[in-house]
Amino acid sequence: MRSMLFVPGDSPRKFEKASEGKADALIIDLEDSVVTEKKAEARGLTLAMLKGRSKPHQLYVRVNALDTGMTLADLAAVMPGRPDGIVLPKSQGGDDVRQVATWLEALEASAGIAIGTTRIVCVATETAGSIFGLASYKGCSPRLAGLMWGAEDLSASLGATEKASGGVFHSPYRLARDLCLMAAAAADVAPIDTVYTDIDNLAGLEAETRAARRDGFSAKALIHPKHVDIVNAAFEPTDTERKWAEKVIAAFASNPDSGTLRLDGQMIDKPHLRAAKKILGQP
Repeated sequence: MRSMLFVPGDSPRKFEKASEGKADALIIDLEDSVVTEKKAEARGLTLAMLKGRSKPHQLYVRVNALDTGMTLADLAAVMPGRPDGIVLPKSQGGDDVRQVATWLEALEASAGIAIGTTRIVCVATETAGSIFGLASYKGCSPRLAGLMWGAEDLSASLGATEKASGGVFHSPYRLARDLCLMAAAAADVAPIDTVYTDIDNLAGLEAETRAARRDGFSAKALIHPKHVDIVNAAFEPTDTERKWAEKVIAAFASNPDSGTLRLDGQMIDKPHLRAAKKILGQP
């Protein structure tokens, strides 16, 4: 999964438009893009979107944060639509995942869904306190599928006046990004890069996405359909990377008892083999 496109939960029209694109996943949003007065209506519309799915996209639903008191009602409303996963905003750590997982187990049973099939992706850096909970995601639940870092709400939590300048995040946000990446790697789940908000700056989007892939992120969250193709392309391996990966895998296949090998004048070992398999999408 490379691209996860947010779609307002109260807009079937935008959902239909997003469904025509090539995003790997659509995140139907019940949180920030829906005003309080329309939350109940958006739940019903979201359920209809889930039940009316006709495209191959994975469908996630971003529920409201646990501290709003609306999370369980959101889940109860949408689970009959069998979403592929839930996005939990403002997550503070593994205990939040366990709470949502407990609710999901009961709701899956009620809806006739196989227990454990609904995944959870956490937006894991939206408050100052959440940074200190990043290490707690490891082993918290087999449902956990990804950790996404976010800068918009973190800015408010910190009381900051600016997140970036010249297209470069300031140090608190780089710290949150890097720690989220490491927490996802430690938990063996997908690290997901934050949204790009300068909608018409497509060159900047491509540069930020390539930097994310370079550092280890495997997907990016999006807020506009025209970003999808650029992000998908940026996460695809280059021809040079593919050829290198194929050569590394072939070298170890020919020398199964070797821990280190010489390839094109360079020493390679098992971490290179794991990297090569990741490039080619092999287990």
